[in-house]
Amino acid sequence: MIIMGIDPGFAITGYGVVKYEGNKFSVLDYNAITTVASMKFSDRLLVLYNELEKLINKFRPDAISIEELFFNKNIKTALTVGHGRGVAVLAAAKSGIDIFEYTPLQVKQSVVGYGRAEKAQVQQMVKAILNLPAIPKPDDVADALAVAICHGNSHRMGALLGNDRF
Repeated sequence: MIIMGIDPGFAITGYGVVKYEGNKFSVLDYNAITTVASMKFSDRLLVLYNELEKLINKFRPDAISIEELFFNKNIKTALTVGHGRGVAVLAAAKSGIDIFEYTPLQVKQSVVGYGRAEKAQVQQMVKAILNLPAIPKPDDVADALAVAICHGNSHRMGALLGNDRF
């Protein structure tokens, strides 16, 4: 199973593509899609959409997992990140590939085994699980890989429980 994980954002959207086979993960690609602050708002969203569409077409994942937003005290930041998240969901939905959404708590629980884990703990586990030479940077990329790992683990549990939704 090929899983694309997305950590949505406006300035930076992290993505990670992993293969999950035989209870083992291997990384296919990971990076960040960035937009330039001087660009028009709508152009930045278009860049994000076009880049995600290219990646989805290139890897043809079996599932796309996206991190849900957590409440942000800065309303303006939350709204702009929400726009980026909407574009990511749209690109995934347009592809016809199943979309799975996970909260940060679910991702931490799945990757580290503790839902209140620190970001550094999640990053170390991503590095270990995927046998990477270093923690992926920026943080959004490590988060996207963590969301992909979370879906792989959820898929395995769903299969064990006879739930074919995963």
